Amino acid sequence: MDHPADSPTLPDGTRLGRTALRVADLEALTEFYRSVVGLAVQEQTPETATLGVDGTSLLVLERTDAAQRDPDAAGLFHNAFRVPSRAALGDAVERIRTHWQLDGASDHRVSEALYLSDPEDNGVEIYRDLPRDRWPRSADGTVEMATLPLDLDSLTAESDGATSVPPETTLGHVHLEATAIGNARDFYVDTLGFEIQMDAGAALFVSAGGYHHHLGINTWNGHSEPASARGLAWFEVVVPGADAVQAIRDRLGKSDVSVSDLSGGIAFTDPDGITVRLRVE
Repeated sequence: MDHPADSPTLPDGTRLGRTALRVADLEALTEFYRSVVGLAVQEQTPETATLGVDGTSLLVLERTDAAQRDPDAAGLFHNAFRVPSRAALGDAVERIRTHWQLDGASDHRVSEALYLSDPEDNGVEIYRDLPRDRWPRSADGTVEMATLPLDLDSLTAESDGATSVPPETTLGHVHLEATAIGNARDFYVDTLGFEIQMDAGAALFVSAGGYHHHLGINTWNGHSEPASARGLAWFEVVVPGADAVQAIRDRLGKSDVSVSDLSGGIAFTDPDGITVRLRVE
């Protein structure tokens, strides 16, 4: 897509790494993400659990005694786990029907997606991408997503009954609930360097490298308070080189955003108090 020559952009290899939730019932949430979503438990302590695929961590659960999330607070709309095939998505339908409840399913013209909520009402999406050369695009190169019915019977017909997701599964995107789209645009686009892929007014979809979206941001539910202690703890953006980390650190400094150092990267918060971690691939 076209953009001003002086506007910041993230490198093409940018992707999401992990996401973390603060939860009250660590055991129940761990079992949900294992048996329903299909992630493998990689590490578990009395206070945390790490789940993922084939040695790659995708989700961290952190026990908290904090009160339930303020319904007016910004935070997570859903974490979206991307599976590599239609058969794997069919497997997910069967796991959800066996162990849980499906909230919705949609054909977005760029992907096919299943929606559900975990035991503490954190949103979850499991999806697979359609071939990139089939994504409908506008004249300016941005994508044209839609919300169409998804044929679940055709999905389950391709299932092979797997009880876990394939090793190629990733954290495809994270969708946030913000208090103001303008503030989110200033931060994620003008400062961090994500590019707008679709602007739906009360929802913004942004990415790096032309992906349909690494982040969704919406104000559909009218949240007016900063993020609370329960729910989304942080999510991680992975960039292909240290130069990108330094460039973002410089841009954050110019915007008076406080930055802390992490091993291999940095951490900072967005205008709604949501923590973003940035690290090198």
